[in-house]
Amino acid sequence: MNVSRPAVRKASSLSSALGLGEKLFASAGDRRFASAVEDGLDVVEAGLFEEMSFADSLADTTSRYLLNAGGKRIRPTLALLTAQLGNGNSPAVIAAAEAIEMTHLASLYHDDVMDEAQMRRGVPSAQSVWGNSVAILTGDLLFARASKLVAGLGEEAIRLQAETFERLCLGQLHETMGPRDDEDPIDHYLSVLADKTGSLIAAAAQLGVVLSRAPAEYRVPVTEFGEKVGVAFQLVDDVIDLAPPLDETGKTPGTDLRSGVATLPLLYLRRLARTDADAAELLTRIERDANTAHYGAADEDEFTAAIAELRQHDVTRQTIAEAHRWAREAVEALAPLPEGPVKKALTRFADSIVERSS
Repeated sequence: MNVSRPAVRKASSLSSALGLGEKLFASAGDRRFASAVEDGLDVVEAGLFEEMSFADSLADTTSRYLLNAGGKRIRPTLALLTAQLGNGNSPAVIAAAEAIEMTHLASLYHDDVMDEAQMRRGVPSAQSVWGNSVAILTGDLLFARASKLVAGLGEEAIRLQAETFERLCLGQLHETMGPRDDEDPIDHYLSVLADKTGSLIAAAAQLGVVLSRAPAEYRVPVTEFGEKVGVAFQLVDDVIDLAPPLDETGKTPGTDLRSGVATLPLLYLRRLARTDADAAELLTRIERDANTAHYGAADEDEFTAAIAELRQHDVTRQTIAEAHRWAREAVEALAPLPEGPVKKALTRFADSIVERSS
């Protein structure tokens, strides 16, 4: 059963959300599949504006602030996509897709406070507009609304949401505290990415299967795909963070490093610096300037030059290779799925993730 509501605005097309080309959906059956997912996205988009509305004027404004800023809606798209393995866009699948996106948006409000980020999706971050307390409480409101939606989807969905929320919190906690003395920093970082990014993408893919009543044997493959492709996605973002700024992102090179986040290129550089004098010298410059850049006192030209050098370094190529490895393993996890448009779209999505670093 499909549901329909008047769309507030057109959601991103399947092609733009997942980086898919028109040639991928050449047959009539494939086009029907793509149309079903895109129609579902329009319903989800309308539902998000409804579900994220509040009678309180301040809460209404702050809660939809990042929703209005846009986004590719990757997580709801994946839920709708895997639902095509079963009964398609049922009301439960639509509600789950909305709840997953609300959870993602809520986490962004909290992340930006912890990272002291000034921009998000090309607009000033919520806490830079209203302050930390309002941003944190807005995130809490959205988590609450997402939980209300999931509460109507049954015990299995409730448990999965709770487990995912726990992993989101643990990932942020572990990122904040850093690795233990006896823990490899790179293994620690990849574990953080699996919790902070992979878990929610995996939950989206899994809920699409569960709530569409698709065959149970598809659940593990799409869950493994979601987690691995989520890690690949974040590793590519680590590389993109070093790239020259694009006007629409509002970001400057090394934004994560300025916020004190040691991304994989920097972690690889730290490991290399133990035995390589040139790497040690570059690491010293980056960490010195990132430290002062965080407080607004760095020589911007020097820091930008150091970031450009890191971008061209072998450690960044290593990061790209690691992203490719995670994406490849994500695709390999799909082996039990039937051949068809869902498997084709998921495979193309994994490929498009790593192509962003080119």
